[in-house]
Amino acid sequence: MAFFDKLLGKKKPELKARCPITREPIENGFGYLLTTSQIIASKKYWDMIMTEPETMSYTVSHFKNVASGTQMRNMIFEKYSSIDKPWMISDSCINLFENVDKKSAREDARKWWEHAGQYVPEQSGPASDALDAQTFQGWKDYAVLEAGRSRIVLQ
Repeated sequence: MAFFDKLLGKKKPELKARCPITREPIENGFGYLLTTSQIIASKKYWDMIMTEPETMSYTVSHFKNVASGTQMRNMIFEKYSSIDKPWMISDSCINLFENVDKKSAREDARKWWEHAGQYVPEQSGPASDALDAQTFQGWKDYAVLEAGRSRIVLQ
């Protein structure tokens, strides 16, 4: 089949990546590959997520002690922390992740590109599987209970 594909000019589709935060395309050979546990271990990331226009009402409700706001923030945390695949992060977003070794994340991205998107770094998978229970709970508590506090004004 490969012979006929070459003969007929068919080629494999080009591998493309998009930053899941900004949705901007990432060119081949660029970006940073992070695991879900690295993503959720960032105060800057959670402050941004919990104060986006789509989530701000839940954050305001949470800080006004409305249970449904806290419940929604918990669901948001569960959604992001349970992502199984590694995240290809753009250059414009990498500074959200203060605890990440950028050099090794760039190297993991290079390997991801070389292996046509099939490379998976160690500690990939849902954050609850990759982190110890206490660390995971600490990040969950920050995301659900504290993230965005400094960015809102309650009246």
